[in-house]
Amino acid sequence: MPTDTTVSTGQQPGKSGRKKGRKARLLVFVLVLALIGGVAYGAYWSIGTVRASFPQTKGSITLKGLSGPVDVKRDGHGIPQIYASSDEDLFMAQGYVQAQDRFYEMDVRRHMTSGRLSEMFGESQIENDEFLRTLGWDRVAKQEYEKKLSPATKKYLDAYAKGVNAYLEGKEGADISLEYAALGFTNDYTPGPWTPVDSVAWLKAMAWDLRGNMQDEIDRALMTGRLGPEQIADLYPAYPYGRNKPVVQEGRYNELTGAYESGGGESGTGDGAGTGIGDGTGVGADPGTGTGVGTGTGGVEGESGTAAGVGDGLESQLSGLQEVLQNLPTAVGVNGDGIGSNSWVVSGEHTVTGEPLLANDPHLSAALPSVWYQMGLHCRSVSAACQYDVTGFTFAGMPGVVIGHNADVAWGLTNSGVDVTDLYLEKITGEGYQYDGKVVPFEAREETIKVAGGASRKIIVRETGNGPLLSDRSPDLVRTGKKATVDSAAPDRGDGYGVSLRWTALEAGRTMDAVFAMNRAKDWDDFREAATLFEVPSQNLVYADTEGHIGYTLPGRIPTRAKNHDGSVPAPGWNSKYRWTGWVDQDALPYEFDPDRGYIVTANQAVVDPEAYPYTLTTDWGYGARSQRINDLIQSKIKDDGKISTDDMRQMQLDNSSGIAKLLVPELLKIDVEDPEVRKAQKLLEGWDYTQDADSAAAAYFNSVWRNVLKLSFGHKLPKELRVKGQCLWVDPVNPTGPADESAKVRECGMREADQAQPDGGDRWFEVVRTLMEKEDSDWWTTPKAGSRDGAENRDELFKRAMVDARWELTAKLGKDIDTWSWGRLHRLFLKNQTLGTSGPDFLQYVLNRGPWKLGGGEATVNATGWNAAGGYGVVWVPSMRMVVNLGDLDKSRWINLTGASGHAYNSHYVDQTDKWAEGELLEWAYSDKAVEGSTSDTLLLKP
Repeated sequence: MPTDTTVSTGQQPGKSGRKKGRKARLLVFVLVLALIGGVAYGAYWSIGTVRASFPQTKGSITLKGLSGPVDVKRDGHGIPQIYASSDEDLFMAQGYVQAQDRFYEMDVRRHMTSGRLSEMFGESQIENDEFLRTLGWDRVAKQEYEKKLSPATKKYLDAYAKGVNAYLEGKEGADISLEYAALGFTNDYTPGPWTPVDSVAWLKAMAWDLRGNMQDEIDRALMTGRLGPEQIADLYPAYPYGRNKPVVQEGRYNELTGAYESGGGESGTGDGAGTGIGDGTGVGADPGTGTGVGTGTGGVEGESGTAAGVGDGLESQLSGLQEVLQNLPTAVGVNGDGIGSNSWVVSGEHTVTGEPLLANDPHLSAALPSVWYQMGLHCRSVSAACQYDVTGFTFAGMPGVVIGHNADVAWGLTNSGVDVTDLYLEKITGEGYQYDGKVVPFEAREETIKVAGGASRKIIVRETGNGPLLSDRSPDLVRTGKKATVDSAAPDRGDGYGVSLRWTALEAGRTMDAVFAMNRAKDWDDFREAATLFEVPSQNLVYADTEGHIGYTLPGRIPTRAKNHDGSVPAPGWNSKYRWTGWVDQDALPYEFDPDRGYIVTANQAVVDPEAYPYTLTTDWGYGARSQRINDLIQSKIKDDGKISTDDMRQMQLDNSSGIAKLLVPELLKIDVEDPEVRKAQKLLEGWDYTQDADSAAAAYFNSVWRNVLKLSFGHKLPKELRVKGQCLWVDPVNPTGPADESAKVRECGMREADQAQPDGGDRWFEVVRTLMEKEDSDWWTTPKAGSRDGAENRDELFKRAMVDARWELTAKLGKDIDTWSWGRLHRLFLKNQTLGTSGPDFLQYVLNRGPWKLGGGEATVNATGWNAAGGYGVVWVPSMRMVVNLGDLDKSRWINLTGASGHAYNSHYVDQTDKWAEGELLEWAYSDKAVEGSTSDTLLLKP
């Protein structure tokens, strides 16, 4: 799961904005010179300003509102372990301590979730705020807090907010963080008090970046402008169930009871009756009564038109929507693309200790500070008054622990990829929208956006029965919608078309309840009950306990759709046949408990074989390259009764093997290369073990070949909306009435940010190339001559061209001497402060940012240091943390964070874990009172 809240503060909406932006940057630059420059008073002020916000970690502090003393014990990496005697004191102290280390990060996050970034960063963020207000995360969070969450959860949220506000009391911005000192030279922003809703809203941002197949839904629709149905199908091949195993392998769906039944051991003591969540009635006018869902993977047809071909209206709207989406700040991933994670659990029969081992490493956007915050929350004596003794990773701004263990159970998360979003093309008429032949009025509300240094902006948010009208947020989209065409089965244009979003996270839920319930869980039954509350986002949950059990469960509020709509493409909003029909009952969701094979792997692959399951959870699983590699590693280790250790689990997390290299390299070595310089590069692949270590020249060359194979075969044939912004090609114009006129090529330039463009080179593209390998004369393998470069008419000719291009690309990047090449020189990680570190003046970026680190690993590799093949070789997402929990001795568990505990630049814990993370090391993870005491460096007493 997991914010690395990327906020670009440098967008320039107009000339006045550019002038103000330049002035603001100049002022910040002057500030930095004063802070950092080593002259006269500036040097003295630098030390004072930087240190002013560092947390007090020793001595004592009096906090009004505590009922008793609280101890905060920090180890040598600044990781806090909190000890209290009541739940409220525990979570109040958690709020205080997280604010000490990370309040600026927390503040930016809550301004993002509430659509108030303009209050901090000015008019450059107005468009982002407009879109975020349209989604209305904070409105839904308020509904959850007021109407859905349990009294106990609300009590904890209140206590956490009280702790944050106790930290803020009496402090100026510069006392809280260096970034506030910089902002103070451009506006008079002052942080306001923290609220419980601020914590709840963060779950919405997390869900947004883990929302499933929305990007694939957009991409498939955009492809229709240049590619035919068969070509699009080539680029979305079927999941290889026969080769890459799903998560659940031993259970089955019982058609008589409507419940899923685990394979392996007994599933606990509960009766499994359950009531599920949701009422199965759908939302909106005449939502329909069907409970089945379609199983197709392409366009689906209904009486009101073909969902995959609703015409230029959809294509043009989605093109504009994509531009809006790619500029949004990211919460945990690259705007929903490429999000992955690994988790697996091994039972004691296969481990050195005889007890389970559990590993987890979520793959998320790299940012500074890391999305994760490590800590322990301990009641001095667990009782009804104080119920928690839990440790692990959480988010700054949220009480509780998201991933970790308590005294009895451990758990990990990966994104399930379940389809919980649908886009709808809406027919707009007057003050409403068309639905089943009638005009239905919009639900509308006015929002006021306050802007630092400028006038407030008012917007109107309109919602249909499907959800908010996203297309209202772009004037270009509104104009385009008025002119858009659709197929003949669609209703008349009227006042145009728009795009709305149906998404489970826009309905109030109880995920915050689930966090505390998992933190308290004592056994599998407790954990499964807690999982039923984990509604959004849908995650794969792996489990192990000190009694020797292991398990997996898929939670989430997952929609069912009518048979004419499988959610793979946007649908016509004017027809009730495309509405959601209800929710998959919780008892029907797949799970496993103590499977006979003795281990469970989740790495974003298919959850269950569709042949044995009646519901379509999604048509866009990850393709299982990582998950099957982990399966293979475990099987090779336990073969002949071998045993797995904690360090074996760590080594598996660092596996750099490239699955696509194993497929392609034997073919690349068969190709006769004339150019001696290219031949030298080709020889790097001879005897290579396909391992992408940072110092590997072979990995550098192969990945460049792979990138060029993708560019030549697919990238140049994709529509401009999917290609990298600024990369221009001369292409045949689209001519729907006949063959293209070869003499009338047009110049088209890409429109997508480099880290979000296609082909990105992930495991879907592994599968695309794999399925085409035997079709050596496929049109995909053809490419025209370009300058001095030869063209290609078949697979091997294209491979040869890619090898030549790769040789000269790396010559330009790394030098002519291949002995100096290495993958790590190309594949570098930069950690950036996610506001002023991405768009502030260069010197301020230097102050706040860190790096680079030369990394091994790669895309769709277990050590998933992801890169986008369309955009370049730089690291885009990473294992944001790593942990291995030893259920035989919890004090022998290990963990590491991407950065450090602190969000303060120049604090010793700012990036003090990054070097070890890059080397694949794990830190000791103290849990027991004795172990924590032995690791403690600083102790702070919080007094009532």
